[in-house]
Amino acid sequence: MPSSQISVKAYHDATKHCYLSVQLDPNYVDASTQPSSFKVYPKFYRRVKLNLNNPVHSFISLTSAITLEKVYKDGPLKLRVNPSAGALYPTEVYVQVRGIEGIVNGIYHLEVENNCLTLIYELIDDGLESYIIPGKSINGFIFLISCVYYRSSWKYQNRSIRYCFLDSGHHLGAFAASAFLHNRDIQLVFDFDKLTLNSDLGFENKEFITACAVSGEVQDNKIRRLRLKVPFVSGTDYFESNQFIEDAYQATALQKSRQQKLEYPQFNFDLDKFYQTVWDRRSIRRFRKEAISEEDYLYIVQQLQQSIPTENYEEIEIYSVVHRVEGMTPGLYKGTYLVKTGNFSEKTGYLCINQAIARDSAVTLFFVSDYLNYQTAMQIAGFIGQKLYLTSNYLGIQCSGIGAYYDDETQELLETNKDVLYGMVIGI
Repeated sequence: MPSSQISVKAYHDATKHCYLSVQLDPNYVDASTQPSSFKVYPKFYRRVKLNLNNPVHSFISLTSAITLEKVYKDGPLKLRVNPSAGALYPTEVYVQVRGIEGIVNGIYHLEVENNCLTLIYELIDDGLESYIIPGKSINGFIFLISCVYYRSSWKYQNRSIRYCFLDSGHHLGAFAASAFLHNRDIQLVFDFDKLTLNSDLGFENKEFITACAVSGEVQDNKIRRLRLKVPFVSGTDYFESNQFIEDAYQATALQKSRQQKLEYPQFNFDLDKFYQTVWDRRSIRRFRKEAISEEDYLYIVQQLQQSIPTENYEEIEIYSVVHRVEGMTPGLYKGTYLVKTGNFSEKTGYLCINQAIARDSAVTLFFVSDYLNYQTAMQIAGFIGQKLYLTSNYLGIQCSGIGAYYDDETQELLETNKDVLYGMVIGI
């Protein structure tokens, strides 16, 4: 194993949970100290208000829209189309627009709270293509996802490096859902010069690019680097640095991903029903311990096997611990293959830090990988997770992500030495 891979894997290992570590550091925080979860540029920046009756505007807005507002004693919580660990929403979205009628060619920040595009950089002969697909230009859209990591590390400390990448993957899944609803192809790109782009976007150490998504017409045209640095605006009202997270990001940004042929998925969801599913998606907090049908479960498995539209790839293997599926033997499955029989509901509840949803679900799923590029693998796990959310909810089945579990003991249950990247549950 190359030394670079050993050092990258060490960051995952350093954030493992075990029974003792959770007891010694239960990770309580004062909710009143939560940093702000929306990035807003100064009022003098030019803005484009997004009109949902305009298909282009709707496509952009639906990638990140606020879908529900809850009011608590410490303030409002604005839920979005993309799930996030602890509802902390560390991800931000930037959109390069080129050749779209009615919108100035430029790089925009998607201001989610106010549903508008904020122009932060006007293009001439320069653009993001230089960093992502050199020698080409995109007539259409280049979406960038960044993480304002302190929003997550405020609560989850070092382990938030995992949640930042998973949240980025969920957000890419929201991009793909909006693209499907607006009849647009979208390609995910993970391998590009993120470090130089971070510098030219002026992000300092407080924010970092994790991935991009391209939607538009590719043309042969050499685009130069951004001619000016973009003025920096902090994504939180205060900031505390975390050297572990910054080092982990740098190390995991350098390794190349595995490669695959680009293939687009083929979905047959009813558009109106799927649109409503995107708006209504929520993370479940309690199950009634009811069974789901084998037909629905196999449909979900089939959708999870659909192509992911990217050339940069890491294989994710999905293990399913089936508790309550009509007509299926309870036990551990890899895909549809029964690995071992047994009632493991109490075991999965324990493994997921004694969370009842992992015990009471119809199925508890774990995503594992023997990756080359950790950033890519975690984001693809999050992308698949978003697909699981939407497919399950489309069928009337509830879903939730679980980022906290006893890593080594979960590997033992699954009988694998590959890293466990994510846990998820579905049920009624």
